[in-house]
Amino acid sequence: MTVRRLLLVEDEPALVLGLSDRLRAEGYEIEVALDGLRGLELAATGGHDLVILDLMLPGLGGLDVCRELRRRGVEVPILMLTARREPVDRVVGLRLGADDYLGKPFDMAELCARVDAILRRVHRSPDLDSGSFDFGDVRVDFRRTEVTKGGSAVALSALEFRLLRFFIAHRGEMLGRERLLDEVWGYDRAVFSRTVDQHVAALRRKLEERPNHPRHFVTVHGLGYRFTP
Repeated sequence: MTVRRLLLVEDEPALVLGLSDRLRAEGYEIEVALDGLRGLELAATGGHDLVILDLMLPGLGGLDVCRELRRRGVEVPILMLTARREPVDRVVGLRLGADDYLGKPFDMAELCARVDAILRRVHRSPDLDSGSFDFGDVRVDFRRTEVTKGGSAVALSALEFRLLRFFIAHRGEMLGRERLLDEVWGYDRAVFSRTVDQHVAALRRKLEERPNHPRHFVTVHGLGYRFTP
């Protein structure tokens, strides 16, 4: 059985100790960075299955680390930890390419469940891995994981691309938030989160002609979403 390697970027000694011990007990291999610059250096070298990234770090903040990793094309999944309560911090993190976030203080069991869910989702075989799909003036190339709109490249995070692929694979279906959390994010139970709504809004902003009046990513009020080519 392959041991998953996690990078923990956190500067609180007690939390580093507690998280490292718990995650090792769960069977993970842990590497630790105590500041943002070192975390960026280690994460950019590859070799990790997941990065657990604190928002508030000395040297370089977690949002900047996340932004720089995605700018360099590093697609390692990122679970962001934040003690801040402002929703804007979580929204910015997700838009920069974080896969999930967890607010401090948190229960260790929940963090382990989030880590497990992300890893299961990342290593799940994709439904579509070749060919392309067009809707409106958008072309999705599944083999190259590239998206263009009107002939111009559109930058999507890894999670946004997975969500888009799932919508396309299930076009015309009503997709509830719980199903999306389960099959795209990998949660096996309902989680109260605005994560789905935030990622759908990002797809609308990047791919719709009129994001405030979407044609393709349609809200089914009280139920979820439907993708219509």
